[in-house]
Amino acid sequence: MSAAPATFYRRVEAALNNPTLQAAVRLSTGRMVANRQAAMAAFPEAEAVRDRARAIRAHTIAHLDRYLRQFEANVVARGGKVHWAATAADAVRLVVEIAREHGVRTAVKSKSMVSEEIELNAALAQAGVEVLETDLGEFIVQLANDHPSHIVMPIIHKSRGEIARLFQDRLQASDEDVSDVPQMTRLARRVLRAGFLHADMGISGGNFGVAATGSLCITTNEGNGRLTTTLPRVHVALMGIERLVPTLDDLAVMLQVLGRSATGQKLTVYTNIISGPRRHGQGPGAGGQGPVGESDGPEHFHIVLVDNGRSRLLGTELAEILYCIRCGACLNACPVYQQLGGHAYGSVYPGPVGSVLMPALRGLYDWHDLPQASSLCGACREICPVRIDIPRMLLELRSETTRLGYTPWWVSLGLSTLATLATRPRLFRRAQTLAAWATRRMAGKDGWIRRMPGHLARWTDARDFPAFAPKTFQQQWEERRR
Repeated sequence: MSAAPATFYRRVEAALNNPTLQAAVRLSTGRMVANRQAAMAAFPEAEAVRDRARAIRAHTIAHLDRYLRQFEANVVARGGKVHWAATAADAVRLVVEIAREHGVRTAVKSKSMVSEEIELNAALAQAGVEVLETDLGEFIVQLANDHPSHIVMPIIHKSRGEIARLFQDRLQASDEDVSDVPQMTRLARRVLRAGFLHADMGISGGNFGVAATGSLCITTNEGNGRLTTTLPRVHVALMGIERLVPTLDDLAVMLQVLGRSATGQKLTVYTNIISGPRRHGQGPGAGGQGPVGESDGPEHFHIVLVDNGRSRLLGTELAEILYCIRCGACLNACPVYQQLGGHAYGSVYPGPVGSVLMPALRGLYDWHDLPQASSLCGACREICPVRIDIPRMLLELRSETTRLGYTPWWVSLGLSTLATLATRPRLFRRAQTLAAWATRRMAGKDGWIRRMPGHLARWTDARDFPAFAPKTFQQQWEERRR
């Protein structure tokens, strides 16, 4: 798990003072929002399908225990193995044990947010397993010893020039190799192909598990997921326990909103449905009557179902965050994320979803700043394909933060003072008059305050503050009545 946000405001300040980062993030998120809007506008049933998708997620989470048991039974019936991980440490231990059991020395890995959450790569390296990230963005992140800054676009924070310099430094790329994006992609492909061909184990995430069939659905746009799950002799899939759908029909609904919300595509380019390991049997050309054998696919198929705090959310005010399908749309629409990028959050799950998920999973003690990283504008709720009410949960977490005493003293003092004034009309009117007089003295000739005192300076560091009107609304109303 990523480090707690003890330096949250320092990371925010660094992001706000990095115009290159802000330009890159705004360009990419703006393009994704536009793509999503175009895709939804061209989909006549979009709103009805979103309603259906929300209903599927709500039903699944409400009956999660039943669908988990059904999923496990069907995976086992198709020759796979299911492992249950209550914590991140359990999940890491299970994957390391699987690697040791099969004598794994090298592994290729497709995109997996859960693997980032449990910090799997470092543990495998310590166990003597060399791990190669095969998603292009994750590969670049790995080369740079960096962390992803977006759920869907890991290198949204990097420019083409930065990546070119990284390839020259780490891959000894020539000037021709980095002359343009297609050339850089070809170079990465050459490196990654060798990894696929020699890996002992493939590690993937799982977009959805289908309870009725025991199938695992993985979506990618690069084909790396398909190579990761078919070429190595061992396939290990990591999946949060909430990522289930009851049936294949339900999966079809979720796929209709996932691609459109994430990248503006009708369907992700590579949509793979995996049901167990390679099947052994007599092929049709052998004259046998048994099951038809398969020429590719892993010999061993393992699914690690990761809880890591998720089950504690069931039945609570925050359970709705488990509906999330990790499309990243809320990040793209969020004005705060657009200014900061992902690293400022200090979490593997940034943006609006991370501002709820991290405190919900790991507690508010280390993560109480994240619920404040929102303007509560509601853009995340409007764009979410399953209509998750993130602003409501942010307010729940803010309230809990105050109740636990994690709010800064000056905020608590300000809120208690406001509460005192707001419940005493005469005192409130006097305070209004005083505030109008004080702010007019601080303002320039145009009526705007350029610099506020003390902690209030954080506001004027980024924007001006208007002086209060000379007369309150009530005073003006009384004058009109007279």
